[in-house]
Amino acid sequence: GASTGSWLEGNELVRQGAEARIFRTQYLGRPALIKERFAKSYRHPELDRRIRHKRTLAEVRAITKCRKQGLDAPVIFHVDFRKCIIVMEEIKGQTVRDTLFKLESHPDNNQAEKLMKDIGTSIAKFHNSGMIHGDLTTSNFIVRDSGELVMIDFGLSFISKDIEDLGVDLYVLERAFISTHPRSEELFKKVLNAYHATSRVASKVLNKLNDVRARGRKRDMVG
Repeated sequence: GASTGSWLEGNELVRQGAEARIFRTQYLGRPALIKERFAKSYRHPELDRRIRHKRTLAEVRAITKCRKQGLDAPVIFHVDFRKCIIVMEEIKGQTVRDTLFKLESHPDNNQAEKLMKDIGTSIAKFHNSGMIHGDLTTSNFIVRDSGELVMIDFGLSFISKDIEDLGVDLYVLERAFISTHPRSEELFKKVLNAYHATSRVASKVLNKLNDVRARGRKRDMVG
């Protein structure tokens, strides 16, 4: 409420999502983002506090896990669990979504191949660490200006090694690809090839992905 107001005052609001507001700031002279999971008045206050706390914790845990796996992830500068605020490095770059739109108008096969390989490899490493992202889309990856790929937005991530969860994680990304980027089926195959090369349980997960697709098609037909 008001107490965070003073703390966030004067910082530029970059994005307002359904769950969080993102502000741009400086942290000890470094470009940073403040991610605030704000209270939802329509939820019971105690339930609301628990959900926001859980998602803040999930995000911090997943970013820490990434760094342990040698995956590029935003540096966390400060966390306030009471206010559900994370202050983290601002990643200078472009989302995979925007990069793909650019590639549609200016094709560059080498860049596209590398990008798909990086996406598949980073998801596989994340899965190998026992984590599920829970909300994989082409907006939740950023290509740094320096070229590295960074996975972001871990509020729905959780710990699991269940093959079903791994398959669904890939399925969600595949749906995001198909709905956002026409002609992306070939691209997505390259993501899966890279996943296959790195995941410890690749064949099981890709078989499960086929099951999940079939269930999805059945649902689409039933409407």
